[in-house]
Amino acid sequence: MSSAPTPVSTDTESSTGSGAADPDAKQDTETGRLDDFLRGNYDTILEQLSEWVRIPSIAAQPEHAVDVARSAHWLAGALRERGVATELIDTGDAVAVFGELMAASADAPTVLIYSHHDVRHAKPEEWVETSPFEPVLRDGRLYGRGASDAKGQMMAHLWGLRAHQLATGSEAPAVNLKFLVEGEEEMGSPHLADLLAEQGDRFACDVIVFSDTLQWKEGQPALVTSMRGMVSATLSISGPKRDVHSGAVSGLSPNPIHVLVDVLSRLHDEDGRIALPGFYDDVEEITEQRAEELAALTFDDDTWIERTETRSIGGEEGFTNTERLWARPALEVLSVLAGDPEGIPRAVIPSQATADFNIRTVPGQRVAAVAEQIRAFFAEVMPDGVDYTLEVAEESGQEPYVTPDGEELQALERAATRSHGAPVSGRMGNAGGGPAELLGRVLEAPVIFVGTGLPEDHWHSSDESIEVDMLLRSAVTIAHLWAELGELSPPEGGAR
Repeated sequence: MSSAPTPVSTDTESSTGSGAADPDAKQDTETGRLDDFLRGNYDTILEQLSEWVRIPSIAAQPEHAVDVARSAHWLAGALRERGVATELIDTGDAVAVFGELMAASADAPTVLIYSHHDVRHAKPEEWVETSPFEPVLRDGRLYGRGASDAKGQMMAHLWGLRAHQLATGSEAPAVNLKFLVEGEEEMGSPHLADLLAEQGDRFACDVIVFSDTLQWKEGQPALVTSMRGMVSATLSISGPKRDVHSGAVSGLSPNPIHVLVDVLSRLHDEDGRIALPGFYDDVEEITEQRAEELAALTFDDDTWIERTETRSIGGEEGFTNTERLWARPALEVLSVLAGDPEGIPRAVIPSQATADFNIRTVPGQRVAAVAEQIRAFFAEVMPDGVDYTLEVAEESGQEPYVTPDGEELQALERAATRSHGAPVSGRMGNAGGGPAELLGRVLEAPVIFVGTGLPEDHWHSSDESIEVDMLLRSAVTIAHLWAELGELSPPEGGAR
């Protein structure tokens, strides 16, 4: 295990000095003081995150329902230690955590922090650094399922609040803080819409801070200003009425694997474009401003392949890599099941072949329209001689979101610049999905993204980890962000 940095003094009186003439110098001093405070608590932060990671809060597996509840109770207790009043909310078989901490000023804006504490299931046989729920620190990274997605994100908020309280010398933050940390995000947030509809007033806010996203790279801060939407579907093709010995019917029997492979191969054309009818009709063109924001990020093909372990780069012709990642739609086949994938092969033509896939959508597209395009495509390409079923998960679909370029985003940019000691270099997107659009639409508030993860953190995969320096840096950003947002006046008729 790597050793922690030597603890430093966290005295709140001696580290800033008095009457600094240069505002930038004062900001640098305060950032340094907060950084020293967090590094002085390095071991405690890792102990807390490790304790939480040990709880296998896998909402998608019913046998872990009690662990999801334990995870919620753990977070509620950690929030209460910072003075946050908490409540546990049942959402289906999972548990969400709601918390409130009021500012001293009656005119302070209200911020809702959204994240999640459930995690993806893991395949222990694929983990090399450690077992999924036995966290270990190596070379500045804490390994374990949920260490980055998204328990590490909430740990940054817990300690960002502590750092903010240190900076202000008050338990009351500069803004009213509300926390909504759900326990079923990895299942597609099936009960979040109902929760917002039934209890929307308690979540009322002036701005939403969405903390379930990635950063670009250490030393090069970039603001996430968009999130792609998502539509998922399952296609099942039925051939023979039962598995049939290939030696008896080969050459005459329909093979659902052959059909499945064929129709899946038609989902993209030779230029990497998605071949659904009318799919691009609603896709908004990339603006010149957005293209410049994405181009400002340093993207090297070899470095990207090394960071993500993806072997090669491909995609839609005519667009840059960052545009493909964050500004253009994508379709991915995620699983294919047929025949005898495990055990001893039986030499049979299987009766059924199934594939799961999803589509990442971009501004202009809507779940309902894409769902109809999926249905129309398979109705057109499916050959005679087989039956098929197509399930499009419209209810759990997520719409794309773009953060408005307002004073809240500018406040985040100032906070990130202060914490990193470097100007923000470009703006990026979130290649995945999430309920950002749902939150922003229902609560009628802008969404800004604050993440601690990196592409090399292996979300949803084996050996998930978080770079501890990024966690600490994000905590400093959060501490500055509350101060920056506290300087803004809430809109007329706002949530306060």
